[in-house]
Amino acid sequence: MVRTGSTGSTGRAGVTAGPTLAVVARAAGVSVPTASKVVNGREDVAPDTRRRVTQALDRLGYVRRPRFDGAREPRRVDLVVDSLESSGAGAVLHGAEEAAHDAGLEIVVSVALAPGRSGSPERGWLDRPVARGSSGLLFNPAGLGAPQYAWLEKHRIPFVMIDPVLEPPPGVVSVGATNWQGGVTATEHLLSLGHERIAVVADLRHTMSGDARVAGHGSALALAGVPQRAGYVRHAGSGEASARHRTHELLDLPEPPTAVFACSDRMALGVYEALAERGLRVPDDMSVIGFGDLPEARWLAPPLTTVRQPLSEMAATALRLLVRMMDGHRPESTRTELSTRLVERASTAPPRG
Repeated sequence: MVRTGSTGSTGRAGVTAGPTLAVVARAAGVSVPTASKVVNGREDVAPDTRRRVTQALDRLGYVRRPRFDGAREPRRVDLVVDSLESSGAGAVLHGAEEAAHDAGLEIVVSVALAPGRSGSPERGWLDRPVARGSSGLLFNPAGLGAPQYAWLEKHRIPFVMIDPVLEPPPGVVSVGATNWQGGVTATEHLLSLGHERIAVVADLRHTMSGDARVAGHGSALALAGVPQRAGYVRHAGSGEASARHRTHELLDLPEPPTAVFACSDRMALGVYEALAERGLRVPDDMSVIGFGDLPEARWLAPPLTTVRQPLSEMAATALRLLVRMMDGHRPESTRTELSTRLVERASTAPPRG
């Protein structure tokens, strides 16, 4: 394993391999992608900038990696995710990989443990993409905190967030979906079927997508003149276990809902489980609508009506934005949102009676 220090790196045999490209870029007062352009002989660098980088390379003893057969190495970007186990991560990877292929980029996928999970992120985990020559980073969502954002700012490496859980700092570029409109769409669908007792099983408070979906739900109710009942919005974690627990709470209310808007397809699975445990059927006894349109939505019995979140398209859009940033172009807006749409299946129906 190579351990990166502040001025150089040392291999297994203890031989100093020289500074990382990030150290060179910092010494020259340029971004890592700009230093990479100089190292790789790119022409689109100002003469004064090239001179500063070259001097830093020589002064610090940077070791240029050999090229094979004289061919130019493709630029490399890193996609950092919290987990590769979910189908959502698969959709993100698919979109990013296709866009990288079209752009002639090499993409490297790595998993970073989010804060609070067992085995918190090791110190210096962000050094690895820079050490292997990455020109930019995509995060989905990889639980970045203030130290990571400060590191990225310090090293001037371009990055884009895909569907961030928490509001990123000002100036950070991100790609998401129209979550507020998706909440409106889900609720309007249930209202059109005749439901008025509509509950929400939502994500934790103060998450970008969760808060927006709940707000969209409330707006749709208000526009229809339907009052929002006390206790009908239940906040849970993003998994099915907490959603199952919150659904039992809803069923124990004096007047239970006739429909539930689950703010993710995984939460909808927990709603299904709770209803089955009470001997209730979807949609005969309760309609359920989800959010995401992951493959699991089609596998449920009955198949889940849901709001499609275009994860693959979001990842591809983020990759294309990152490429422009790597080439020195700043996006006109720091936030890009792609449209959601209703996918109607068999889990919603008019309320019984």
